[in-house]
Amino acid sequence: MNYFNVLLALSGVLLLSIASPGPNFVIVTSTAVASRRAGLATGLGLAAASGTWAWIAMAGLSLIVAHVAWIGTVLRIAGAGYLIWLGAKMLMSARQPLQVAAQAGASGWAAAKKGYLVSMTNPKAIAFYGSIFALMVPAAAPRWLEVAVVVIAILISCVWYCTMALLASHPAVREFLIRRKAALDSVVGVVLIGLGGRMLAGR
Repeated sequence: MNYFNVLLALSGVLLLSIASPGPNFVIVTSTAVASRRAGLATGLGLAAASGTWAWIAMAGLSLIVAHVAWIGTVLRIAGAGYLIWLGAKMLMSARQPLQVAAQAGASGWAAAKKGYLVSMTNPKAIAFYGSIFALMVPAAAPRWLEVAVVVIAILISCVWYCTMALLASHPAVREFLIRRKAALDSVVGVVLIGLGGRMLAGR
């Protein structure tokens, strides 16, 4: 079997999945507007989550979810609650001035943890890594291939989300977004709450 083609196909599918708009994109860009450092830390947290999901998929995520259905339900409810909570916070603080200095000094670990939690409680990750992703890896794959898959998942996620963070924190883009903070935070808050509501509805 040509394992290079397997890695190439997995990389392409993973990039398409990561690039599609969702909670991860919203979190990394909205955080980066307040602080480039925090945005990059959030991107690193999201990348770590991608690596974790890839590792779990290698360990047989699809089989676990298929036989222990409540795991998927618990993650779905936890993820929905977390997104709704984040969305509500953004709505309540939408009209407050952006404390850029305070955000710049905020803990990078806290931002990374936030990104990690958003991704790890996203039911779409279960659907992707537990089905398409896991099925694309050969059943008798050598250990080096499994390691390579996890590393690729981390690298692709890191490059994509950190690039989004750098773009959102670019002076011109950042100034535009800060001027419209109230409207944008309100929209982002509603989007997060809407995504959480859809998760609760099982969609």
